[in-house]
Amino acid sequence: QTLMDIGVQPHGMIQFEMSSLDPENFLMRPIKPQQEYNMPDVITVRVQTGTHKDLVVEIERATRGKAFLGGYCHKVTKAEYHHAAVLTMPKKKPDRGVEMFSRDTQTVELKNQAQQCSKNASTQMTKIGCYVSNMEDKLITPETYITAGEYHSKILRAVITLQSYVRCWLAKCFTDNLRQAKEQHLAWLENKKRRTKEEKEQQIRDEYHRRMNPESKADFDLLYNAMKKWRIEEVERINVTLSGAERKAALCALLEQETQFISSIERHRMAAGTRNQDKAIQAFLNKCAEPKKWRAFDGKVTQMDTQCTIRSKELRDLYSSITQTQFTKDERLDVLLTLKHTVKEHNCKLTQDIVDLIDREVDLLMRGIKKKSNLEGLRKRIATLFFQYIKTAAFNPQVSKFLRVPRDPADLKKNIYLCRGCNEYQSSTDFAVNTNASAVGLCRRCMDLDNEARRREDFSLYKNILRCLRESEAECGPEAKITYLLQEQDLRYLVDVLWGAQSALSGWKDLHDLLLVRWEKHLDWSPWNCILLMKDEAAAHLKLEDIEKAYDVVVIRNVKQKHALARKYFSQIPAMAKCLHDTEIQPAALCNLLVSKSITKATK
Repeated sequence: QTLMDIGVQPHGMIQFEMSSLDPENFLMRPIKPQQEYNMPDVITVRVQTGTHKDLVVEIERATRGKAFLGGYCHKVTKAEYHHAAVLTMPKKKPDRGVEMFSRDTQTVELKNQAQQCSKNASTQMTKIGCYVSNMEDKLITPETYITAGEYHSKILRAVITLQSYVRCWLAKCFTDNLRQAKEQHLAWLENKKRRTKEEKEQQIRDEYHRRMNPESKADFDLLYNAMKKWRIEEVERINVTLSGAERKAALCALLEQETQFISSIERHRMAAGTRNQDKAIQAFLNKCAEPKKWRAFDGKVTQMDTQCTIRSKELRDLYSSITQTQFTKDERLDVLLTLKHTVKEHNCKLTQDIVDLIDREVDLLMRGIKKKSNLEGLRKRIATLFFQYIKTAAFNPQVSKFLRVPRDPADLKKNIYLCRGCNEYQSSTDFAVNTNASAVGLCRRCMDLDNEARRREDFSLYKNILRCLRESEAECGPEAKITYLLQEQDLRYLVDVLWGAQSALSGWKDLHDLLLVRWEKHLDWSPWNCILLMKDEAAAHLKLEDIEKAYDVVVIRNVKQKHALARKYFSQIPAMAKCLHDTEIQPAALCNLLVSKSITKATK
């Protein structure tokens, strides 16, 4: 039972008796309440110092718990006795008003004091009635007396000897470290030279591989550029060695050989276009079937498949099965049946054409056509129509996010321009607009055709220089934006026209080894703050602290003159004009660009 069941109210009182049911085994003893002891604030202590004396002791109440500093326990009574230090609170030092820092409790005072301990010894001497043998005695003869100066000079010579050996050992260690540092530096230079050579050889091998196995547009530009150089060399050789009718015949043979090269390049282009088209189709299908991704707060990436992505994934797998050529007859029939059921979900002209082609191939397979080459064209038509089926937003909603044609045809009017080359309307993304262009000119296809037919320029080397420039500037400062405004054509003008496609110091003309770096390293890179150097020269240039002391006056004036020309050319670009300084070059500064001064009459 509880007290509440008996009838006890909160804050109430009750009296009851308790008894044991088995008093013999379980006896209940009354509990004596413990009397509380309250120590008074003042006590009187009698101290006996020859006489009895009463002292009045004031008891201080501690406001915090006492720290246990140790004690002991009685072995018999088990009573615990604590050290007296815990019974008294430490006295608080009087506040002087100034914060004091003292090391008296941290510093030990040392004192030297010599002491002679007493030692008792006994000696037995020969006397009457006592004989002590002297057979084992030793005779000690005093040596030369050494003065204090001689003793200290001896110690000094020993110290000098030790110092000489120690300094010899330190010198050997220092020379060994210098030797190791020199060997490491020479090894680093050798590795750097070898690595530079390997990088250049790798670039040459990559360029050779690109010529032998062209895949992209840049590879074919490289081929046409190499053919242009070859044609110029052959023409010069023919003009120098031949004349008259022989020269005309050699030029005709050269033209015929160039035609054969062009046709061979175009055949490679067609084969590469077929491979690239297959890769582009597969990449497009993979992008449509990719699940949605987002990054959580903990850095983990979460993926989610929707109905649209699942539909795109099914169509992608079905397209991959259709384009496979190593299937057997039964497997091919299963794939065609699956495709037929898939496209029959929608009734339109496109799906009807696909079903008709499927029925035709099934009929031919059932007739037992053995040669797969007879079905190659029909299978290609089925794959092409089914890819159009996949690209239709009504059948595959996910594809609408990746099509270039907008859903609303009215949006086409805003981004459609007329190409002056092919007289066709193209999207704005099909035009390569230069930074200094004021109007839309030729589309990319016409520009590529014009480049292959006449100019045959290759911008791969300039792309490498621009890529290295952007990487170096991104490391120096993440806010660098001028390098991203430049294009390959602008960098080609800066390298070829302004700097003459050669190093400003050594005149090296191999573009594989040239870099564009800052002229003044504490300023951001810009066309008017750069210099074209080799890789080793660029590394040494960036370590200079004072350019005026490092270079000759003629070199500095030539560089500043090129900076002035670059400032004049790139100031025509609106995006570059914002980065230029507001102040124009003063006439006095322009006079400093002259290498020589004008000759006056007095000088004459």
